[in-house]
Amino acid sequence: MHTEETATVQEWVESLLNRAERVVVGQRESQELVLLALLCGGHVLLEGVPGTAKTLMARTLARLLALDCKRVQFTPDLMPSDILGTNVFNLQNSQFEFRAGPVFTDILVADEINRTPPKTQSALLEVMEERTVTIDGVSHPLSEFFTVIATQNPIEYEGTYRLPEAQLDRFLLKLNIEYPPAEEEDRILRLYQGRGTLAAPLDILAPVGEFLTNEPNATTRDLILRARQGTAQVVAKSEICSYIGRIVRKTREMDKVLMGASSRAAVHLLQAAKVRALMSGRNFITPDDVKRICRPVLRHRLTLQPDAYVEGFTTDDILNNVLERVEVPR
Repeated sequence: MHTEETATVQEWVESLLNRAERVVVGQRESQELVLLALLCGGHVLLEGVPGTAKTLMARTLARLLALDCKRVQFTPDLMPSDILGTNVFNLQNSQFEFRAGPVFTDILVADEINRTPPKTQSALLEVMEERTVTIDGVSHPLSEFFTVIATQNPIEYEGTYRLPEAQLDRFLLKLNIEYPPAEEEDRILRLYQGRGTLAAPLDILAPVGEFLTNEPNATTRDLILRARQGTAQVVAKSEICSYIGRIVRKTREMDKVLMGASSRAAVHLLQAAKVRALMSGRNFITPDDVKRICRPVLRHRLTLQPDAYVEGFTTDDILNNVLERVEVPR
């Protein structure tokens, strides 16, 4: 990707994040990472207590990018067909017809994904990896922009089902959504002070697609595709690839780790670092790109030994230790 085009992507990202902050206050870094996942073609798991704008982040991004967005509230009685769709017999023509489920969209908000049983959770395994839905032996392709943005509550475990490792590994990023700082929380109050409803003010947002000035008819979808194509042109030197490989292998060697990161995790870390560089206006990866994206990409892929959890260790603690131990390329 040429330097001018790289700068265009950076300018577009900055404009998008600035507009998103008009609605999602105090979560700029998380919003940036959700956008990064979309440009990567990956999925995101948002973990945080209720009321921290997890679902609003997804809806805001969809609004700014003019993408279709559907939300599914995961419950214990939800069935796979409620998500994927099913074949229905049409009495008029005596034939079965496929009725698409909510996964046939651009952005699928899987709200409280850990509240549904494993049978329904597994329905997302194929769609998250292959981006197709297979019903009665027939495959139905999904949108090229299909992205799962799932949420879960880290505190309440009653009536929940832990996500299987195979599904966790399909999420590109896991973000821990924290409470906003005090000054940002005051901004939220000022934002809603003049509104007569609790509904989020998404009506003030318009799609961000005006930066392809040489293509007046281009849309935000064109920008996403161009950014994805540009990612392939971002240079990752052999030293950077080796650095990523050493980080991933080191996670498997740590004392308190039962299962380390997979080879898929290494590929995801490389791709995320490339998009991180592109969003920063560069066509090459630096070690800082890898460090900044390492924890969101790997934190949900490590399984600690039981005694580590008892002692209060988290996967972020392990990853901090890994980054300290692995030599940074010069």
